Amino acid sequence: MRKLRNIELNRLSVDDFKLTKKTPIIIVLDNIRSLNNIGSVFRTSDAFLIEKIYLCGITATPPHKDIHKTALGSTDTVAWEYAEKTIDVITTLKSKNVHVISVEQAEQSTSLEQFEPQENLTYALVFGNEVKGVAQDVVSASNTIIEIPQFGTKHSLNISVSAGVTIWDLFSKLRKLNQ
Repeated sequence: MRKLRNIELNRLSVDDFKLTKKTPIIIVLDNIRSLNNIGSVFRTSDAFLIEKIYLCGITATPPHKDIHKTALGSTDTVAWEYAEKTIDVITTLKSKNVHVISVEQAEQSTSLEQFEPQENLTYALVFGNEVKGVAQDVVSASNTIIEIPQFGTKHSLNISVSAGVTIWDLFSKLRKLNQ
């Protein structure tokens, strides 16, 4: 086997990316402290053609060198918007029939592998602060709470890892629905 060279990867240009049909997933970052985590979420969102990212509360916004370090230019491809209050974003999205999912450990959560998306719906995945998680008012306002099952001694994942796992899972399930 031979590793592929960069020119063999058939990457989209920035202009082509902006014109490409997006996956019906929106990301909401609720008070994320780490600029590297923010950049990583942008990069993952680019990889899976995410519609938009909302950066809320203390979540930093591009341009910033520490976001750019992990985003690798994806802040130029993925649409994003800043909002002061996460709950306002959630309220607006729900009014547009977006199904809001907080990724959090909570009562009556649905295990990620058991969540089955529906066709013709747009989903918003909410990821919370590295210490406090998703704010309780946002959890309470969500349509669904998804929990990533974990079996070791630690019961938390880095937010960029949680985003990668959850986005990939939902992306895969949505692709299967549309085949």
